[in-house]
Amino acid sequence: MQSVLPTHSGLSQQSVSIQDSLTGRIFLAIAATAFIATCAHISVPLPFTPVPITLQNFAVILVLLYLAEGAMGLPVFTPHSVGGVAHLLGPNGGYLFAYPIAAAVAGWVVRAMQHVTTRFRSALVASLAASLPIFVVGAAWLSHLLHLGITATWTLAVAPFLLGEIVKITALAGIFSTLQRWQRS
Repeated sequence: MQSVLPTHSGLSQQSVSIQDSLTGRIFLAIAATAFIATCAHISVPLPFTPVPITLQNFAVILVLLYLAEGAMGLPVFTPHSVGGVAHLLGPNGGYLFAYPIAAAVAGWVVRAMQHVTTRFRSALVASLAASLPIFVVGAAWLSHLLHLGITATWTLAVAPFLLGEIVKITALAGIFSTLQRWQRS
């Protein structure tokens, strides 16, 4: 959302939402992952099970809140599409509905691998594992919605995004391992 604000010099200045700039989006993504990581570390061990109570599921539930906000018409989805429920039922819907699954998978894989390999490698595997349900559910939904065959689904729903996904996964693994290193030092 942009607004024009008067300045002392009488010239107008455009204010831009944090979501409208690349720097703002990067900040929001890092802040969200830091929030999820913080929630994972708020933990209460239980004597009768090896699984502690954490606030990590609280963070994942916030992903569901994100979907609910979008369904209500709040401008949280891509600006290149209709908003609200229509967006969730459109071509992007499958990808969006896979987010909670992806968040849960990423958290589970990172925790399972934390003592087996480096932070960077565990984040790579977790990011890759989290991408799979996004692609599978997203592609399946698009295939169903547009009545596509396997080749068309691959061409429209998966292949164009693979290179970008590799870049994102590598960047995420680097950010995760750096944040973990800072947190432990």
